[in-house]
Amino acid sequence: MRPVTLARQLLLLQLGIVLIAVAVTAAFAIGGARARAVEQQRARVVATATTLAESSEVQAALITGRPTNRLAPLAERTRVANGFAFVVFMSPDGLRYSHPTPSEIGRPYVGVFRPARDGTTFTETRLGTLGRSVRAVQVVRSPTTGRIVGYVAVGVLQTTIAAQARGQLPALGAAALIALLVGAIGSLLLSRRVQRQTRGMDPVQLATLYDHHEAVLQAIREGVVVVDPDGVVRLLNDEARRLLGIDAAAVGRAVDDVVADRSLRAVLRGETEEASGLHVVGGRVLVSGRRASPGDDGAIGTVTTLRDRTELEGLVRELATVSSLADALRAQAHEAANELHTVVGLVELGRHEDAIAFATRRMGVTQDEVDVVQHHVGDPALAALLLAKAATCRERGVHLQLDPASDLPAGVMTPEDLVTIVGNLIDNALDALADRGSGRIDVLLLSTAGDATIRVSDDGPGFPPEALESAFEPGWSTKTETGAGQRGLGLALVEATVRRTGGTASAHNQDGAVILVVVPVVQRSEVPA
Repeated sequence: MRPVTLARQLLLLQLGIVLIAVAVTAAFAIGGARARAVEQQRARVVATATTLAESSEVQAALITGRPTNRLAPLAERTRVANGFAFVVFMSPDGLRYSHPTPSEIGRPYVGVFRPARDGTTFTETRLGTLGRSVRAVQVVRSPTTGRIVGYVAVGVLQTTIAAQARGQLPALGAAALIALLVGAIGSLLLSRRVQRQTRGMDPVQLATLYDHHEAVLQAIREGVVVVDPDGVVRLLNDEARRLLGIDAAAVGRAVDDVVADRSLRAVLRGETEEASGLHVVGGRVLVSGRRASPGDDGAIGTVTTLRDRTELEGLVRELATVSSLADALRAQAHEAANELHTVVGLVELGRHEDAIAFATRRMGVTQDEVDVVQHHVGDPALAALLLAKAATCRERGVHLQLDPASDLPAGVMTPEDLVTIVGNLIDNALDALADRGSGRIDVLLLSTAGDATIRVSDDGPGFPPEALESAFEPGWSTKTETGAGQRGLGLALVEATVRRTGGTASAHNQDGAVILVVVPVVQRSEVPA
């Protein structure tokens, strides 16, 4: 048997609810109509009884010796004119002076009448000689002495009240039918809408689809972020939350409130033409891929995948570092070989004193360079990096100069952060001078007033004026793609490291490009040994 779709189940449920609601409402309406009819008739008999009791004609007739001849015609006229069951005049002892059935005249009144003696109209529902009726009894007093001279009772049969209530049934039935039709049409329209939105699936299929959707979404190793056209995050899987460093509460909030990286926000909102890009978020290098997600009623936003390339970029940078060190060693070996060949040539020429002087002078220059770096830089890892970068720069015709005012003792920052910041800044400056084959790079390392200042400048072309604000964004570079991977991560990693340590990084032009980094100095106990 084919399962009943969710839309069909909702339709049947809504029709049942509408039917029950209409039936209950109709029952209450019929009961209310009957109650209103009773109250209306009760008010009529009370008003008529009061009017007759205050009539001078009735009072005069009851004072006379034979009131029947005068009151019976009056009672019959009043009864017929108002559609009552009876209008009965009676003596103070309850003997009838009038009745619709003449044989009942002179007999005792069937019912209670004495409570009316206090002047309040008394009403009751009682079974009488004509049937069950709603009646009102009013006392009649002498206009001169005020004594009780009789009573007047006016009643209407309950069958008459029921007939009045039944007269309202057609209108109530029509209203109930209209309400039933409106409810059924509304339920049908809602059912069709649900049918379209649920693709005609039954609840079991929907639950299975949701379970599979969650299982697949959480099983993939890529982060998935769905953003609607208004820029509100609608879906995040666990991997996306881990990569972005946010929690499940981000769903339903604006992208600008949960994602700090400007370039990634633009990709998530679909504001960039490129469907992919590199982003540095919380020290991670993320690769984004975006596509629009169309729905039945148009685009529902963008679906962006995020892949973690931190480890790969780390390996690439480690390889670049090793390659740089290898280049530095090769450059130093090349220099040493040239110098050794010079010494050997001088010896072969018999100029021993010149050979000794040349070797001594070269050793002094190398030792002076090491001494200068060690004097101004206390961190061994950073000192080794500067010496290696200096050798690489010399091979490329670039002079790397450590500012004489430099003074950066050990322990002001972690060695890893120092190497990341200074190494990337020197590499960026060296890239800027690559086309010239010559140039100068100045490095200032200073620790003052609780802050560590790192300033790297070159005499190259500098930053384009429009790029000063975006120089630290991932993917920005003055160099074109070389096929070895996307460029433009060096300054982004510098900025991410600086931001993580609570510092600031800025770029400006002054006879070339200048990068200035200021970070707070950590306590020595905070620096890992």
